[in-house]
Amino acid sequence: MTNTAKLEVLAEALKGAFPEGVTETRFALGELTVLVDRARIPAIAEFLRSDPAWRFTILVDICGVDYPERAERFDVVYHFLSMYQNLRVRLKTTADAATPVPSLVGVFPAANWFEREAYDLYGILFEGHPDLRRILTDYGFRGHPLRKDFPLTGFVELRYDEEQKRVVYEPVKLPQEFRSFDFLSPWEGADYLLPGDEKATTAPKA
Repeated sequence: MTNTAKLEVLAEALKGAFPEGVTETRFALGELTVLVDRARIPAIAEFLRSDPAWRFTILVDICGVDYPERAERFDVVYHFLSMYQNLRVRLKTTADAATPVPSLVGVFPAANWFEREAYDLYGILFEGHPDLRRILTDYGFRGHPLRKDFPLTGFVELRYDEEQKRVVYEPVKLPQEFRSFDFLSPWEGADYLLPGDEKATTAPKA
């Protein structure tokens, strides 16, 4: 049986086992994506891991995607691997900034740091996580840097202060509010004078 055929069987098995938990299955480029109700995430993950026919025993990743125009702005995406079947499957659910997603730490201990990363970078909450705190940014960091509405400059900057002999945090200061770039290469010829051009001498005409 080909991997595509196996994934089709898996999709039917998930829909049969979780008729209210699986909302949609999608096939693209030989991969299966299963859209699920967030409340059923732990049960579906347990099924994938423990069912003897599938044995998706490896949680590869948990990541977020931000669509700020939606009411539930986040996609929470889970990738699983079955060494037994040589298959991968993707689960996907949605959440907003205030609605938590059930934690998978009790099913896959590896979910611990993945969920902390999604919380740190997107602000996605995971209900039941034993230690949901930042993992990549500082504890006093403001905001979640992978959200689409997070400013590229951030909110604070840090520097070493010689007088205080420590690192200090300060609000971001932008000395120049607007910069205009034309992206033209000076070697190909810009349509304005570059600094120093006024010193050039014009070669005498023959």
